[in-house]
Amino acid sequence: MQFPSFNSRFEAAVSLLRSPVLLVLRVFWGWQFVQTGWGKLMNLERTAGFFANLGIPAPHANAVLAGGTECLGGCLLVLGLYARLASVPLMVTMLVAYATAEKAALAAITSDPDKFTAAAPFLFLLVTVIVLAFGPGTFSLDRLLNRKQPVNKEA
Repeated sequence: MQFPSFNSRFEAAVSLLRSPVLLVLRVFWGWQFVQTGWGKLMNLERTAGFFANLGIPAPHANAVLAGGTECLGGCLLVLGLYARLASVPLMVTMLVAYATAEKAALAAITSDPDKFTAAAPFLFLLVTVIVLAFGPGTFSLDRLLNRKQPVNKEA
């Protein structure tokens, strides 16, 4: 009789953390996205002015777009509904934030990585990459809805 190795038992035990960790990341950072997006939408003139100072074209429209993306995308992350899909426009929004508001941090990505990781968009971007790569986890509406769909046995 062969017993599982310590490593395989350890990996099995640690893998139980995957969905709770994804849940915490999604809910916390999704809510942060909602709050920052709502702040942009509720202070549209100030946000548009900031965007204009950064040289972003059509600052008012882009303020609405960024705020709406963060609000809606954040809600979807919190719920775990279309989470992978929602992570893509959120990721693009954070990349635009780096390219406009955090140019120095972006330029320092290889020469001074601490400056890059200390910038405001970093953790938001990191979470969107994690959700895109690993999905929303078991504790999500995506998982609940996927259970109710018939399985395609030919795929």
